[in-house]
Amino acid sequence: MEILEQPHAAATEEIERRLGTSRSGLTNEEAAMRLQIYGRNLLEEEKPSRIKVFARQFKSILIYVLIIAALIALVLDKTEDFFVIVSIVLLNGALGFWQEMKAESSIRALKKMAESKSTVVRGGEEAVVPSSELVPGDVVVVREGDVVSADIRLFETEGLMVDEATITGESVPASKDESAVLSPDAPPYDMANMLFSGTTVVRGNGAGYVCRTGRRTYLASIAERAKESSPDSPLTCAVREFFKRYVLLLIAIFAAVGIAGYSQGRELGNLAYLLVAQMVSAVPEGLPLVITIVMVVGAVNLSRRKTLTRYLPSVETLGSATVIASDKTGTITEGKLEVKEAVILDEELARLGAALCNDSDGEKGDPIDLALSRWVGERYCALREEHRRVWSFPFDTKRRMMATANEVRGSRILFVKGAFEEIRKIAVNAEDAERLARDEEGMASRGLRIIAIAAGEWNSNAQEEWRVRVVALIGFLDPPKDGVKEAVATAKRAGIRVMMITGDHPLTAKAIAGAVGIWGEGDGILTGVEVDSMEGGALYEALKGTTVVARALPETKYRIVKTLQERGEIVAVTGDGVNDVPALKVADLGIAMGSGSEAAKSVSKMVILDSNLRVIVDAIKIGRVIADNIRKVIYYLLSTNMMQIVLLAISVFAGYPIPLLPIQILWINIVTDGVQDKFFPFAKEEGDVMARLPRKPKDQFFDRVQVFRIGFFGITTGIAALLLFRYLISQYGYEMAVAITFTTVAAAQWFNGIQAQKEREPFLKNAGRSFRINPYAYVGVGLGLLLQLFAVYVVPGIFGAIPLGLEHWAYVAGFSAFAFLVVEARKLIESKLFRG
Repeated sequence: MEILEQPHAAATEEIERRLGTSRSGLTNEEAAMRLQIYGRNLLEEEKPSRIKVFARQFKSILIYVLIIAALIALVLDKTEDFFVIVSIVLLNGALGFWQEMKAESSIRALKKMAESKSTVVRGGEEAVVPSSELVPGDVVVVREGDVVSADIRLFETEGLMVDEATITGESVPASKDESAVLSPDAPPYDMANMLFSGTTVVRGNGAGYVCRTGRRTYLASIAERAKESSPDSPLTCAVREFFKRYVLLLIAIFAAVGIAGYSQGRELGNLAYLLVAQMVSAVPEGLPLVITIVMVVGAVNLSRRKTLTRYLPSVETLGSATVIASDKTGTITEGKLEVKEAVILDEELARLGAALCNDSDGEKGDPIDLALSRWVGERYCALREEHRRVWSFPFDTKRRMMATANEVRGSRILFVKGAFEEIRKIAVNAEDAERLARDEEGMASRGLRIIAIAAGEWNSNAQEEWRVRVVALIGFLDPPKDGVKEAVATAKRAGIRVMMITGDHPLTAKAIAGAVGIWGEGDGILTGVEVDSMEGGALYEALKGTTVVARALPETKYRIVKTLQERGEIVAVTGDGVNDVPALKVADLGIAMGSGSEAAKSVSKMVILDSNLRVIVDAIKIGRVIADNIRKVIYYLLSTNMMQIVLLAISVFAGYPIPLLPIQILWINIVTDGVQDKFFPFAKEEGDVMARLPRKPKDQFFDRVQVFRIGFFGITTGIAALLLFRYLISQYGYEMAVAITFTTVAAAQWFNGIQAQKEREPFLKNAGRSFRINPYAYVGVGLGLLLQLFAVYVVPGIFGAIPLGLEHWAYVAGFSAFAFLVVEARKLIESKLFRG
């Protein structure tokens, strides 16, 4: 016995010979022996070591920095800071561990799909066995409603139609024919003589030989790809790269400052204490927590838009997306067929045929039957009761038609429904049929699925004696959802490419994509076969001009996503079936539909409850606001830190006294960064975020503009603060100069935090908008001010401070106004230079 690699291309006689079986099935003894050899028909899950999964959550430069900061805080006896930082590290690790373990449930979901009972023939007798006990060579009998549990080569079919949407993505059931002759390289959606594990029989019955079980099935090949790790989010990559550079920069700066200070004869212990305090202050250890808060607030906003977040960094990834690779059924379209066009020669008979030659009960059944029931309308059930069915001919996949005989006004009328080219062969109205043939060509070119309805007197059950008159030609289409066309236009305006990847026929795909604005004149359409024939470079060039990929298989969609990612695209993928699992898993952002399979939802990073592309585009808008808020808080934290670094570094290099004591540096970090940054997540949208192109991941938070702004504020205000400090020494002496500088630096950072709520527009240009964009920012300033007043007036001795008088506050106010005007001037100049 041997397993066939391409059973669809082999005759049933060869299948029997090579599998060592027959239509009488295997004996129970032979089945048991093969079960020992080939194993149980299950998708075995590989359980990762929980310890290893937890340990790898801490392999990050950011985590290393936080751990160092925690140790420094412990050495400085700052136990509160130590426990806060350690808590942040452990919380991030726990969240990452939970997410990774949750993602592995995709394998279990796929496994669950394959678990069922199967009807087999063993020793010439039918028996029901657990699907996990199926073995190669088993004869399996399938009937309407059965879930297929192995890959089966059919040898017998009777009107067999199978829902293969979970495998191929096609919304219309596939007709099966055991006699189909196929080439070895036929794609799965053309394998009419095969049943695939995980699909469902929706009509008819059949029997076949089990060819592949367990990990050898086509479903298992999809599960295998689901194990591939998802890429890091753009935020994770950007923060990781930044911290590598930032930490090296800090080490270089503070090493230079330490060397300069030591060479000047400064006391080593005090100098080391100062540098450690400045390092703790300069490292934005609160940044991970703030980013987490930003994303949590964003996730809550998304949930109000029917979008559930399963992986927190994905809320930022939304704002970075450059390509949306969407499936068709259920996302762009309603997921159910409707009558789009109808050419009717006899209205009454057409409606009667649609109602009577129909196996649907009006609520469940074949998609075409259901669409016809809706087309008939409220009278559907009444017509079926009034005109009793006296005979029926089930749908025949070879002749592609079904028929019924019904009593109509005392006569027995034969109604036939099916493929026009087949019904035309038995039609008596040849001239009408000729005209209808031209109509059919036009409907087919518009991507419609077409059937004909015919009627005539019922004289015989023999098909060769049927004589009917074609009374209607009906065209079906899965219609677009409301709001999708507008959503596509919004995405395009935002510089996001929208691609539709579907298992449907190219003409059908083109019709739908054209209706919603995804496809336009000049856009390319590729098929899965064409994609598979292209190498990476050629494929990417082809994809640049392509908006529709039809006849796509799971591996096709997967390869498209990987190719786009290799060229720097941030790809959001939507899907709902098992066929979408590989692409959902490797996408930068996998978005599953709430009505989709558990396998799809388990590997996704987001779940859209309202399965509509419009919701996804709305979510991208929220994602961009989230990304903007993260960018703003990064600017605020680093620019204020840079101010202190410049102030300290230049004072040491110039040989001046230290302008801030170590305890004051740490306190400023608490009353500014420690309280104000927590309110950045609540900033509202600044301008129309969907009117700009997506930022590249490496530029999302740390582009040249951001670096310039951070450096501009830090250097300008740092130098100005040093000059003020020199002047204050000459007027009040060193201790009072330090006391005034202590509050001055904190106040300047509060003003910077307020202005950072708007990245581009000056605060005074639209003051009302500036106050409304984030009212919570003023709460942060208020808390910081109260804490600073407490330090200056209640416990000044602890912080080496002296209570300030009114004349001293004048310096604080004056310097704050200077820092405010510096930022205003920079924004005003930028708005003039980069307008539009």
